[in-house]
Amino acid sequence: MSHFPDLVIANGTVVNSFGRQAAHVVVDGGRIVELVDAAEPIPSAARTIEAHGQLVIPGGIDGHCHVAQVTGRFRTLDDYRTTSTAALWGGTTTIIDFGIPRDAQETPLEAVLNKKRLATESRCDVALHGAVVSWDETVPWQLEQLAAEGVRSVKMYTTNRGSTMADGDTILKVMREMVRLDGLTYIHAEHNPIITDCTEQHASDGRIGIEHLHRTRPELAEEISVKETLAMAQYTGAPVYFVHQSTPGAVDLVAEARERGQEAYSETCPHYLTLDDTVYGSAFPEWYACCPPMRSAETVAALKDRLAAGAVHTVSSDHSCYDLSQKRERTDDVRYMPHGLPGVETRMPVTFTAIVTESGGAVEDFVEVFSAGPARINAVPRKGAIVEGFDADIVIFDPALQQTVDGGALHMGTDFSPFEGKTLSGWPAVVISAGRVVLDEAGFHDPGPVGRFVPRNGFTEHRDALSVPVIPSVESLSA
Repeated sequence: MSHFPDLVIANGTVVNSFGRQAAHVVVDGGRIVELVDAAEPIPSAARTIEAHGQLVIPGGIDGHCHVAQVTGRFRTLDDYRTTSTAALWGGTTTIIDFGIPRDAQETPLEAVLNKKRLATESRCDVALHGAVVSWDETVPWQLEQLAAEGVRSVKMYTTNRGSTMADGDTILKVMREMVRLDGLTYIHAEHNPIITDCTEQHASDGRIGIEHLHRTRPELAEEISVKETLAMAQYTGAPVYFVHQSTPGAVDLVAEARERGQEAYSETCPHYLTLDDTVYGSAFPEWYACCPPMRSAETVAALKDRLAAGAVHTVSSDHSCYDLSQKRERTDDVRYMPHGLPGVETRMPVTFTAIVTESGGAVEDFVEVFSAGPARINAVPRKGAIVEGFDADIVIFDPALQQTVDGGALHMGTDFSPFEGKTLSGWPAVVISAGRVVLDEAGFHDPGPVGRFVPRNGFTEHRDALSVPVIPSVESLSA
């Protein structure tokens, strides 16, 4: 008897970042094996999902998640089972977490290997970033070991002195190593002296509670740090990726650097596209404690303009799963409360609503920042597109369907959402991860701890294998 493929998604509109087509998507053995023109008969399969009138897109890649993260005396309340389940509910089929040393005793290599062990409970695929806080003579060897593990990016903070901050000497030296190892440097860019002084000034005036958070971390601090870091990247020749950019000025600095020939990338987050600093005057300002903070309505509008113009390369969640009891311990002093928002599950609908529903952008542009861009920039093989030979990570949804966010009904292991009460489009109806249907009209089907650790390619190796906007041969992308 001839073999039938595992699954066919029939009659959907397949949307990649580079275009769309009406097609039947054939899945077998966890991979996409064929795209058949929708005018042709539906191929036989063990299971057929009818997708007429719906969009079929590549599963999301969230390049910025913090899972089971320890920072000071606080630990996020999630684990890989929880976060990966929430990711799948939200149409994200690959998460990239950070191995950040929890204290001075944990090395960068130990932090990553610990996260890799924890990730064996994941329901979706996982990749990792490393992190360096301070330089010593072992760091080059550790970075070599990380590269051998398939961890090809390292994050550094330009603020948070005494916990996660790396000084300028460390950043410069790590950049050199990442060039040598064909890696990517991730930067949390906020100018520490400005933030420290501004925060101390507000504290001395008694204006240090959560309602003043946005005033303690000015836009200038972010933009000056981006400018300084770009100079170091230019000097070393290092590709650099800026996380959670919240201002158009920061994005413009990256765009100008790219015009000069630098490899530089801007990430923003759903909350910076949809929430403004008036939230700190709301009844529950602790729902919005994150760094950088929300900006003015004018800044938010200008940031959305940059996104529409293609100057923002990825939209990631910066998922950090604290609950309200943790947030409310020190709402009186932003220096001592945990910062970070849950968002891995809501990234898809918030981003789709911002780009497509509200701004009239193309679905292709949404796919670029939700999936294709994160895969390409982070050198994640076989992901970010619906093409033959790629992993069968697929989302099906009705773009006209709207739902209202209920934080208590989400699956992120916390008790709130910063998007509570917002009506959003772009919620996934069917999610397929590595060829398994994990979400459909019957609900969530827990696949168990089947998520794979994904070793990433070298940055320039992966970039040079691509031709944009045409997807190249599968062989060049799946190395």
